[in-house]
Order: sequence, then C-alpha cells, then structure tokens
Amino acid sequence: MSFFNKRDLLAKADKVIQKSFGKSASTILESATASFTLEQEFDIFLSHSYSDDKIILGLKEELEDLGFSVYVDWIVDRQLNRSSVNKETARLLRTRMNKCKCLFYATSINTTNSKWMPWELGYFDGINGNVAIMPISELPQTSEQYNGQEYLGLYNYLTKDTIKNTSIMTLWVHESSKSYIKIDSWLKGVQPTDKHS
Repeated sequence: MSFFNKRDLLAKADKVIQKSFGKSASTILESATASFTLEQEFDIFLSHSYSDDKIILGLKEELEDLGFSVYVDWIVDRQLNRSSVNKETARLLRTRMNKCKCLFYATSINTTNSKWMPWELGYFDGINGNVAIMPISELPQTSEQYNGQEYLGLYNYLTKDTIKNTSIMTLWVHESSKSYIKIDSWLKGVQPTDKHS
C-alpha cells in the first residue's frame, strides 16, 4: 500500500493538460464543471490548499478514475473567494459538506497556509465523522504508517493499493499500518480492523 505522491499526481495532471492543448490546471478544472445544483451529492469533499491546484487536478482525476464523485469548491462553486472568510462562503460549504459521504483532508506542504481546511475538517467531523487524512508525499514511498502533525494524527488516513489477488486499485482507510479496511466498507460505517501477517 502506498500514499498518493506529488510526482505521480503532477504527472497525471500533465497528461490532462497535454490532452487539453496546454491549458492551465485551474482552467481545465473550471471548464470541466457542469451545472451543479445545491442538491447534488458527492462521494468525497476534497479539503485542500488552493496553492496545490495542479496537484488537485491530478488527485481529482485519480479519485474519479477509481469511481468516486469529488467536490472541489473552486470547481463546482467558482464564485467562492477562498481568500476571504465570510458567512456566505461558510454557509455554502456547510451545504456542500452535508451532501458528501466523506471528507478527504489532502495534506501537503501548503496545508498550513489554508484558512479553510481546519474549519472544514472540524465541521465535517462533527456532522458525519467520515473523515480521513490523505497524505500527499513529496516522493513515492511504500511506508504505510502516517504520523500526522498535532490533531491530524487523531484521524484515519488513506492509502491506495490493489485488492488482494486482483489488479483492481482501491482506497484503504487506516487506523494504523496494521489496522485498515476498504473504503466502501468504511463508508458503510465499518471501522478499520487489525490484519495479521
């Protein structure tokens, strides 16, 4: 099992950009937006730093390739001003989070610069509890242990790997490197359990 890594996500984003004749990551994401209603439901609310727009392009593509619908605020609700903390933005984000099955908290070196990520994490944890940290490593790594900084270490975290004896890639929700479960079971309320080697 492995974490998502910046290099692979940027490479995936570059492929999308090449197919789109060199448009920027944010332009591609915005043009991919259909008309969304406030009633629309998503599998994943992707909490992230806007500074990672190209990484988020790759991550969104990766998650959609795995069969998930993904809410990214500045794609679906382009009118939002991420640099301003105000009641209208908070109200809309609450509405969107209420329509999502889980929140993935995509951590990177830019996470500490986000004004909204800690608020999104706290709100979603309070209303739903299906919160998982999605570490984005700087380099590919095979370690399955995530030690989150401060309060992030309180939450489950995600890795990706194939299902045993298949070539089907899926997400795994971990409590620790030895305690994990497939994402679809976790979304149904089943918690990670110890796996013995």
